[in-house]
Amino acid sequence: MPFPEHPYPDAGQYLAAYREELVRAWHGLDTGAVARAAAMVDEAVRAGRMIYACGNGGSAAIANHMLCDFLKGIQTGTGLSPRVVSLSANIELITAIANDIDYADVFVYPLRTMAQPGDLLITVSSSGNSENIVRAVQWARDNGVGTVALTGFSGGRSAGLADVNVHVETRNYGIVEDVHQSLMHVLAQYLRQRAMPAALVAESAF
Repeated sequence: MPFPEHPYPDAGQYLAAYREELVRAWHGLDTGAVARAAAMVDEAVRAGRMIYACGNGGSAAIANHMLCDFLKGIQTGTGLSPRVVSLSANIELITAIANDIDYADVFVYPLRTMAQPGDLLITVSSSGNSENIVRAVQWARDNGVGTVALTGFSGGRSAGLADVNVHVETRNYGIVEDVHQSLMHVLAQYLRQRAMPAALVAESAF
């Protein structure tokens, strides 16, 4: 169901309706899919494999934030050393590929240059249908790189291609991105606390 379905004349009313839709989207998450995604990230980190993240627009910001929270956050207070690259972070490389080759190749080009079998790709896309995301997931699938897709709306093509699809059931970009951002935090914090001494968890700021 789309949100909003009609104009709201008062910001407080819009807030209340937005909050209700956000809660509904959260309750619709497949916790099993989140657990499988966490297991794939955990396996990649513990094996010293690379984790790549990518997204466009607001999803690019989430991919870049993932680099920070996975590389530094998971490492804090644990013996883990995550190796994480955001393919959305290098504007020089992105614009060079977009200008000289094709914007649809901005993620798959560096991925096929650097990724090895056993590595992990995490894509963030509200539609799940952005061509540069789909190409990256397809290449990863064909070359032994694990894939986790964070999607919204109908899930798009990347939802069907990825090993694990964590889908946010709503047709509002803001709500999809809110949940994707929170899912990134959930994964990072879960893996961090799991790797910490039990007595240190309650004493630490997450």
